[in-house]
Amino acid sequence: MSVATSSGGTAPGSPASSAARTIVLLRHAKAEWSDESDHERPLAERGRKDAPVVGRSLAGTGIPIDLALCSTSIRTRETWKMAVHELPHRPRTVYEERLYEASPGEIIALLNETSDDVSNVLVIGHNPGMHAVADALTGRAEGDLLPLMNRSGFPTSAYAVIGFTGSWKTVEPDVGTLRDYWTPNSSAH
Repeated sequence: MSVATSSGGTAPGSPASSAARTIVLLRHAKAEWSDESDHERPLAERGRKDAPVVGRSLAGTGIPIDLALCSTSIRTRETWKMAVHELPHRPRTVYEERLYEASPGEIIALLNETSDDVSNVLVIGHNPGMHAVADALTGRAEGDLLPLMNRSGFPTSAYAVIGFTGSWKTVEPDVGTLRDYWTPNSSAH
C-alpha cells in the first residue's frame, strides 16, 4: 500500500521544498515472548501499561500527527491502538507490511513516498530499524539528545522526534535534527 498521493518531484523554491516537517519514530511497547510467530506476538502487561503513557507523551509534544505508518505486527498495532486514544485527534493510519523488520533504507524509502500535503509523520516499528533510522536521519541534535538516544539503545516504547525542511522525497541520511527523545523510564524530554 503506497502512502504517496502526489506525483512528480519538488521544484526548488516551491512551498514543499521549504516546508518544516517532523518525523516521529516510535518503537512498539514491550511484547510477550510466546510460541507464536514473531509477527503475531502480543503486548506484555508492561507494554499495555506503557502504550497509553506514550500516547500522552506524544500529545504533550504538541506535534499534530497527520499520518501514522504502522507495522502490521500485532505488537505495533496494539501499541498504536492504545496510544492513539491519548492524542487530541486521530491521524490517518496506514498499516504497512514493509515496516515489519524494515532496514533504515526501507524506512527512508517509505518516507520518500509520503505526499507533500503531509507535514508530520509517525512511524511505529521495530528495532533495530527504528534506532538505526533515527541515527541515520539525524545530522544534528539539540543538547545532549543524540548521546542519550545512543546510550539508551532505543528501548521499547521509546520515540525520537526529528525535524527537517523540504519535501518528503528529500529525506535521506543526515537530513534532520533530533529535537526530542523520550522513553517511559526517563525524563529525556
